[in-house]
Amino acid sequence: MASDAAAGSVRTARWLTFLMFFMFAMTTDSVGLIIPEVIKEFHLTLTSAGALQYGTMLGIATAGLGLGFLADRIGRKRAILLGLSLFAATAFLFPAAKTFPEILILITAAGVAIGIFKTGALALVGDVSVSAVQFTSTMNLVEGFFGVGAIMGPLIVAQLILNGVSWRWLYVVAGCLCTVLMLVAVMARYPRASLKGEAVPGVGRTLALLRDPRALAFSIGAFTYVAVESAIYVWMPTLLADVRGAGQPLVAYALPVFFVLRALGRFLGAWTLQYVNWASALALAAILIFLCFAVSLSGGVGVALYALPLSGLFMSIVYPTINSRGIGSFPPAEHGAVAGIILFFSCTGAFLGPLLMGMAGDFYGGAIYCFALATALAALLAGGAVLNWFMKPTDTAWGGTQAATGAVR
Repeated sequence: MASDAAAGSVRTARWLTFLMFFMFAMTTDSVGLIIPEVIKEFHLTLTSAGALQYGTMLGIATAGLGLGFLADRIGRKRAILLGLSLFAATAFLFPAAKTFPEILILITAAGVAIGIFKTGALALVGDVSVSAVQFTSTMNLVEGFFGVGAIMGPLIVAQLILNGVSWRWLYVVAGCLCTVLMLVAVMARYPRASLKGEAVPGVGRTLALLRDPRALAFSIGAFTYVAVESAIYVWMPTLLADVRGAGQPLVAYALPVFFVLRALGRFLGAWTLQYVNWASALALAAILIFLCFAVSLSGGVGVALYALPLSGLFMSIVYPTINSRGIGSFPPAEHGAVAGIILFFSCTGAFLGPLLMGMAGDFYGGAIYCFALATALAALLAGGAVLNWFMKPTDTAWGGTQAATGAVR
């Protein structure tokens, strides 16, 4: 009976984590469609409108670095509930926001909320995984659900706009789903991590972990990848607005196709990475991403219409693999803190990358210059992945079997 209860706790924890990632992806990955609407409504520049992306990611990054330890200190369940509560509160306020500063404040607060419950969820994935391979596979499943949410969000925004309804109501939809997840999470029994008597870290230990070569290497990899990925969902709709001729009717499908391919690739990756060496898979994916961007840059928007969405298939396994390998290199008592560090670097890439790309586009006079910088970052990502493959860095031992129990944290 005890083992059945433990297995039930693991299943519940997994599905709640899957749905949390689905829920917040609906909002974060819709920003590419929201930015043109905000530009028209408030008469903003590319750089200014991009603050929607910068604000969200700054909030997530700040919470990741400054509050990631909460998942270790107060437990996964309480940290997740705290984050979900804050997210729901901000989501329901969006229809009342009438000025751009008000929208920016809410979207940043929503980012802080995501940072809190996401670090708790990432630590929880480590708790219910018994090996590094299973952790990597589960992370691909988690990010697969994120990918599905990233498909649904833009579809909802597109339907809202077509029907003359403000994009702000997307957050109300997400807030309703968030409320349901909160109710389920309150009643759920989360597995307890096996901490083996280790001291639970606070902010000081989190900052100390920044000096650890493992945490730093995986974090830099996450930073570079996310900066490249964010170029797609932030600036690709603006770039493809210049497409003319036979390809013009396909422009509206470019971003959904990217998200579909990314989601399918992650579900496929959850199976593939159980049998294929992670370092070789990562290197091949990074090289193919660079080629998609390079071909788009040299061939113009007509080529970019096809090559940039295709990159989603190759991007699929990169982030969950970096994330799981980074977190899994540390003991369970530090999973929340390490997840927060990697999340901080990820989100820094997600707002600094598009910010610099937007500035390049404004300065040189076109969104194609946003992708010139993105292509350079893709080359850096590919170089790092190939170096990792050839140097064959030692995989640190998985911190023992992390068998879940029925206890609640």
